[in-house]
Amino acid sequence: MKEPDLAAPETYEELRAAISARHESLSNRLRQVAHFALGNPNDMALETVATVAERAGTQPSTLIRFAKSFGFSGFSDMQRVFQTRLIAELPSYEQRIRALELDRGRIRSPAAILDHFTEAGIHALRHLRTETSHDDLDQAVSLLASGRVIHIMAQRRAFPVAAYMYYGFSLLGRHAQLIDGVGGMMHQQAGVMEAGDVALVVSFKPYAPDTVDVARQAVERGVGVIAITDEPLSPLVRYADVALEVQDAQLESIRSLSATMCLAITLIVGLGGRLEQRKKTQETIKALD
Repeated sequence: MKEPDLAAPETYEELRAAISARHESLSNRLRQVAHFALGNPNDMALETVATVAERAGTQPSTLIRFAKSFGFSGFSDMQRVFQTRLIAELPSYEQRIRALELDRGRIRSPAAILDHFTEAGIHALRHLRTETSHDDLDQAVSLLASGRVIHIMAQRRAFPVAAYMYYGFSLLGRHAQLIDGVGGMMHQQAGVMEAGDVALVVSFKPYAPDTVDVARQAVERGVGVIAITDEPLSPLVRYADVALEVQDAQLESIRSLSATMCLAITLIVGLGGRLEQRKKTQETIKALD
């Protein structure tokens, strides 16, 4: 039976938000289903409960329990929400990227690799443009403009994004600090964060523990947090005032940064425009005094 005190989400976005909100309270098995569901919405829409259970590494009964925990009568009832999304968005971003995936035997020449990343990057950029919330972008730029110091943290493959944003903010005359951990000084660098500052953290699967820890420290210190990450269940989201999600192109375990760098440039240029607008406003006020 469906949970009597829960109203089942009617759209994929509502279900996505509900899963994100309740993720921490779910059991380990249900968290496993949550990660699979949000990472593979097409499978959830098209496959049988047995097939989904096999791919998710769980039992059909767990999928049914997961559906009921969100107010659905069963898996099929929840599946209709995923099917509605699929109908509305075909051909979906995930399908287009999957169509571009080539097996190891075919990805041999540099030209083939370039072709893959170019095509996948185009789709990733289009997805970024259509799926990124304008309100979230505005909120992120507002935080960057109001922060006394911008602390930027990323590791491993996300580090180039942090380095570029540090460069961009510095060109704008903003007081920015790149938390790079050089000389084993990561905790000391993060320790200077104060209320009134803003932390910009970037991480993708598998999430860098130090980046997550810096986000946690920022919240504890009353620092505003902007997260750039890859999904709503990212551990960075729980600490973020605003979370910007990017689904970049990927080949095997190699993730492109084309869409992520586009988002980084957007924030830099957006901040520049906001600072210029503020300057003109101040000049106008001064002239009227």
